Amino acid sequence: MAKPNLLLCFDAFGTLFRPKGAVAQQYAHVARQCGITNFSDKELSSRLLAAIKEERELNPNYGKATGLGATKWWTNVIHKTFTPLIPNNQSLPPSLVPRLIHRFSSSEGYEAQRDLVPAIKSLKQQNSLQGIDRIVIGVVTNSDDRVPSILSSFGLNVSPARYGSSEETTALAGEQYDIDFHCMSYDVGFEKPDRRIFNAAELMLSRIITGRHVESPAEGDLGSWQKVYVGDEYAKDVVGATGAGWNPVLLDADGNETEVASLEDCPPQPLHDVFKRHAVVRVRSIRDLATWLTGTK
Repeated sequence: MAKPNLLLCFDAFGTLFRPKGAVAQQYAHVARQCGITNFSDKELSSRLLAAIKEERELNPNYGKATGLGATKWWTNVIHKTFTPLIPNNQSLPPSLVPRLIHRFSSSEGYEAQRDLVPAIKSLKQQNSLQGIDRIVIGVVTNSDDRVPSILSSFGLNVSPARYGSSEETTALAGEQYDIDFHCMSYDVGFEKPDRRIFNAAELMLSRIITGRHVESPAEGDLGSWQKVYVGDEYAKDVVGATGAGWNPVLLDADGNETEVASLEDCPPQPLHDVFKRHAVVRVRSIRDLATWLTGTK
């Protein structure tokens, strides 16, 4: 009997990585380095939240909906946050915007979950998975387009294949990647738990299978593929994956979801059998997930 194939997709923020401390505090730190000092952290946090709210209303989906684009969207947020803090209508320090944009597009502003890189790489090693013939790893997340650069900055080999990108077709074959593709709400136009962002991931899988730019998941033979989604938010990740016909894994680092079965407590067996018994399972870390899937310690 042929072994099944595995499409394993992850949420990004809170699942693969998280901010290095509060975002507002990082904004404050960079601003003071650039010479803006006449503000309190509380005042900055309030202005940052207000600026993000205003920009979301004016330019939804990080500016994609209005043609603004994410970089300009965040530039507007930074200007709206700090301009009221500058005396006498002076200009912002020229280094402020590029430093903040770079910080939150890289490991400077975010930290990877513990052992993330070796865990992901272990999953892509040939013949490492128990009972699995082939694995494709994707990222499906409610985010703008910074996620690939953040993951690359941690040392992961990230494919340029991205839903809606002109580079996606040329990236489907050739080099072996740690992350095979991205589906971000910024590109797809829908956020989890909407099933259409999961449908976009299935389309990307079909393109990887066929090595060409197909227009429908049905053009790739997905019948042998088990689709598993890992995320840290029940309402968006578990509910969204279930509604799309995927098998959900809840990242529960603190062990709070005691009513959800722990994957680590399940004996070695095919994933298909695990999800026959449990609608959702939980893991404490990506490392623990990889350990279970590879049967290593």
